[in-house]
Amino acid sequence: MDNEAKQDKFTAVNELARRRGFFWQSYEIYGGAGGFVTYGPLGARLKQNIEAKLRELFVTKLGILELESAVIAPGKVFEASGHVDHFKEPMVECSQCHKRFRADHLLEEYAKKSCVETEKMSLDEIQQALEKNGITCPDCGGTFKPPQRFLTMFETTIGPYSGAVGYGRPEAAQGIFVEFNRLYAVAREKLPFGVIQIGHALRNEISPRQGLIRLREFTIADLEFFFDPEEPGCCLLKNVENETLRLYLAEERLKCSEKTIDVTVKEAVAKQLIRSEWQAFFMAMAKKLLTEIGVPPEKQRFIEKTQWEKAHYASQSFDQEVYVDRWGWIEVSGHAYRTDFDLSSHMKASGVDMRVYKEYKTPVEKEELVVKPIMAKLGPAFKKEAAKVAELLQKAPADEVAASLEKQGFYMVESYKILPEHVDITKQKTVVRGTRFIPHVVEPSFGCDRLFYVALEYAYGVKDDRVVMSFPRSIAPMQVGVYPLVSKDGLVEKAREVHRLLANEGFMAEFDETGSIGRRYARADEAGVPLGITIDYDTLSDGTVTIRDRDSWRQVRSSLKDLPALLHKYFQGKINFEDLGTLLPSK
Repeated sequence: MDNEAKQDKFTAVNELARRRGFFWQSYEIYGGAGGFVTYGPLGARLKQNIEAKLRELFVTKLGILELESAVIAPGKVFEASGHVDHFKEPMVECSQCHKRFRADHLLEEYAKKSCVETEKMSLDEIQQALEKNGITCPDCGGTFKPPQRFLTMFETTIGPYSGAVGYGRPEAAQGIFVEFNRLYAVAREKLPFGVIQIGHALRNEISPRQGLIRLREFTIADLEFFFDPEEPGCCLLKNVENETLRLYLAEERLKCSEKTIDVTVKEAVAKQLIRSEWQAFFMAMAKKLLTEIGVPPEKQRFIEKTQWEKAHYASQSFDQEVYVDRWGWIEVSGHAYRTDFDLSSHMKASGVDMRVYKEYKTPVEKEELVVKPIMAKLGPAFKKEAAKVAELLQKAPADEVAASLEKQGFYMVESYKILPEHVDITKQKTVVRGTRFIPHVVEPSFGCDRLFYVALEYAYGVKDDRVVMSFPRSIAPMQVGVYPLVSKDGLVEKAREVHRLLANEGFMAEFDETGSIGRRYARADEAGVPLGITIDYDTLSDGTVTIRDRDSWRQVRSSLKDLPALLHKYFQGKINFEDLGTLLPSK
């Protein structure tokens, strides 16, 4: 597809979105604000349905817990998590118009550098690459000032004190990690278990220029799944082991190869292409999610992050990508094996124990060294400090004390010099009934706004010069349209009665009596309404209605009294369109 066609598809989707109320740029009356969007009536409903699909797959069917935490967090939270040090991007400023841009994005767009190359560049290397490729300001053609690192978190103060620094969360994950102890208690202190949070996040993007693909305020769905690293097996893997995943591995990317491989989940785990069984499971579930919102499997892939691309917390990381016409392959979800990084970091920074206890099936008898301070010797040597020294010795590693006394003839605890006569070191047998450890974590993380955009693009189609938004029935923002054939002879009143009936049954139904029936069908197709129900003169005489299918434009005749039950089955995916009634001849 040439660039003009690609541009037309992106432009067409965005124009439709504005015109029909899916989404538009926020604050338009003030000239708009980059990186912020407003979801209109159809868009808000579509986005909610996609989030409901996430909840259906993970909360309802898998029993994942759900959490809702604050968007603003004290600075110490993101200092502990590493975001303050690592959440920075290379930025350049135009020396003439003073607009600022992501330097790596400029290199990727104008110098055709891959993100593999730009991720590992130093600021000096970025500047040299910009100059070598003659890249100037896209807006005015000016030269750039030297690049610098920009912290892409929104910083604020909590309350009236300037020292109380807070940040808008750039992800929802930390809201789960800091509450781990309470969540573990809710999970009845059993591993494995998972927690998902779907909510707003903030990133102070330098130059967001890709519509819904890169926003400053967005909705994210972070799922943290906690498990015992000594028992890493996934009990649900057998449910997806034959699912095929398309992988674009790091070794191929480093060779500048576009080669991907199709492997089953079972093969990927056996060959250690995906190191964690739980990570492989959630990648298969992510593929299922994208398929159910309308993206064909052949338009999806999982790209492995290179060593320097991975987030600071990740042991192994994949991005789930979807192909879109304007931008090519874009990330819609990330899948990281975070090990125990986050819990360990918060445990160290807060001083709160975040370990869990595991009882052994069979108690283990161990022989270990024990250090016993001899107070009769410590008293004369350390006088008033003797009690403190004894306490320090009891906390010191016995093996370390013994080794130091044997090798050096003394042991230093803080500033106190301990001699062999000050302690009694003996071997003692103990029965160990369990151990305490920090759980490991795998994380699937979904960008809900990006899911929304790909659902829009893959639904968009043209039939006989008419736009048809073919959303899967489970996410369509409006389920049925109710239309009187003409606005007279009691048909409008009967149509309103049918509309109330369907609304009371829980269906998202619209009522439309304006214009010809063909024009109303066209408006419904453009809004992605799967079914149109027409009330005509036969409805008044025999209680039947015409049901029209959005995609095929076929029609069936169905009894009004059976309609609610049939529609419930249809939107639950239990029956097809042909099962709704008697098929009518094509016009």
